[in-house]
Amino acid sequence: MFDAIFWDNDGVLMETEHLYYQANATVLAEHGLTLTLADFCERSLRRGESVLQLAGVHDTAVLRDRRDTLYDQLLGRDARLMPGIMTTLQQLHGRQPMAIVTSCRRPHFERMHQSSGLLPFFDFVLTREDYVAGKPDPEPYLTACRRAGVDPSRCLAVEDSERGVTSAARAGLTVAALPGRLGGGGDYAAARWCLEGINELPALLGLSAA
Repeated sequence: MFDAIFWDNDGVLMETEHLYYQANATVLAEHGLTLTLADFCERSLRRGESVLQLAGVHDTAVLRDRRDTLYDQLLGRDARLMPGIMTTLQQLHGRQPMAIVTSCRRPHFERMHQSSGLLPFFDFVLTREDYVAGKPDPEPYLTACRRAGVDPSRCLAVEDSERGVTSAARAGLTVAALPGRLGGGGDYAAARWCLEGINELPALLGLSAA
């Protein structure tokens, strides 16, 4: 059905978004601010904004460094696979090209995948350093399609957030949305499918488990 499948990472492959929330909340708490889960979901997951702007400081570089250090520590200890993802990738592997298109910075991406066992399923990975405009801009997925040499209209994106769905849809891809615990409050109208679990995907693509 599709010439390539492009996968978001956080919330689709790896269960890490709650750790990113925790790191941001800790930094803001150190500055006397409370970051609610609702604010994090709205600003970070839906709009792609940095919640560190809530601190009201002109230069957030020090806050980012502190947040990134905490996040790295949490990833090293608590990063885990999303339910069902290993079995699903095993079913799809080798049937069409697959790649990861993530907003995650490469050091954090490498940290969470140091023992995930998922990377051999993919032909390449695009992290935040590989494009200029982030999701919800279409650039990440257009970049992936150019690298894979495929027409966006012939590709599928698997996303869990509103901004990710918007990015892929604006690029012309078909989208399968996997609304998660944190991203579930978004608008997924641009997705062709909204999945309750990633294990539903192979059947939608007409693929058996064999």
